[in-house]
Amino acid sequence: MKFRDYIKKDENIEKVYKTIEKYYNVYLKSVGVKMPNLKTKGNFTKDTLVLTYLARGYPKTRIVSKKDLTEYIRKYYPSVSDVQQARHLGKQKGWYILSGTRGDMGEKVPKGSYKLVSLEQPYPGFSPDFRSDAPEEKFWQELKQKYGNSCSTCGSVEGQPNRNNKSVRTSLDKGHKDPTKPLGKNNIIPQCQICNRADKNNWVYDNKGRVTKLANPNIIKRSSKETKWEVYKILYKEFKGKKP
Repeated sequence: MKFRDYIKKDENIEKVYKTIEKYYNVYLKSVGVKMPNLKTKGNFTKDTLVLTYLARGYPKTRIVSKKDLTEYIRKYYPSVSDVQQARHLGKQKGWYILSGTRGDMGEKVPKGSYKLVSLEQPYPGFSPDFRSDAPEEKFWQELKQKYGNSCSTCGSVEGQPNRNNKSVRTSLDKGHKDPTKPLGKNNIIPQCQICNRADKNNWVYDNKGRVTKLANPNIIKRSSKETKWEVYKILYKEFKGKKP
C-alpha cells in the first residue's frame, strides 16, 4: 500500500501523530516548538494533517508539493483553496520544514514544495519569543495605531474599501518586513490582505512598507534579459568573477 493511501486512513494519521509526539516530547517541547492539536470539533486540524503527511516515512521523508498538500487537505476540508500550514509550521511554529519558495538553506527544495527535515531539531534560528502568536494583542493594536490603522505599503485603511480592489474591505495582517527572518516584534509591519499576499516572500520591506532588498533570488529568473544582464554585471564585479 502506498503511503499516500495509508495516510488517508484516520487510524494511521493518529499513529503518525503519536510518533511525532514522541519525538516532540523528547527533543522539541523544551525549546518552545508548538505541537498542533490532533483534532478540533471532531475533525483533524489542518496543521496535523500537513505535519503527518510531511512526516511519512520519517526519517526518510520526501519533498511534497503545495499542490499535493492542498489536494490531500481537501479530502478533509473540501472548500480549502490554498494550504499555508506547511510554511506556518516551519518558521513561525518551529518545525524543521524547508520551503522552496522561501529559499531556505540546506537541501534544495523546488519552489512551491516542502520537506520535513528533522523531528529532533527545531527550525534553524527558531525562538519561541518570535512565534507568530507571541506578540500580545496590545502590541499589535498599538502598532496598527502607529500606522493610522492602515496598510504600510498601499495605505488602505482597515475596515474601508481596499485601494487595490474597491470590492474588498481592508483587513490588516502581520506582514514580514524580512520574510527570511521569524515574525517577531521587530519584524512586523501592518499590511492589508492584498499586499501581504502579493509577492510577500520576494521582498524585504522597511518600516514604511517600501521594498528595499530582494529576499528571493529566484525572482531574477522572471526578469527581462536586460535586467538579468545588469544584475550579472553587478555580481560579477562584486565577486570578482568567482564561480559559484
